[in-house]
Amino acid sequence: MEVSHTIINLIIFVLAIYVGYHVVWTVTPALHTPLMAVTNAVSAIIIVGAMLAAALTTGPVGQIAGTVAVALAAVNVFGGFLVTQRMLEMFKKKEPKAAAPKQAPQGVAQGSQA
Repeated sequence: MEVSHTIINLIIFVLAIYVGYHVVWTVTPALHTPLMAVTNAVSAIIIVGAMLAAALTTGPVGQIAGTVAVALAAVNVFGGFLVTQRMLEMFKKKEPKAAAPKQAPQGVAQGSQA
């Protein structure tokens, strides 16, 4: 009995989702920033593959699908860098606030007015 290649690819896809979910879910918070950087690198590789797919296909469906893949991967990379930058900002030391001059409360009169 021969199993269809589509079924095999679907099984591999489902297993990859399952393993990926459990690997990412168990990452400690200290490793989230490096993990984001790695996913940005993977998305950059996907952009290269999508450009090749769009350029090397002869039909319009493949070219449109490749162009959409390039656009979606570019959005993913851009968003990933924004999130990574924001996460790195959290690790920077905050500068101490300058001491504000003390002012009298607004409800208190500053002198006698009769």
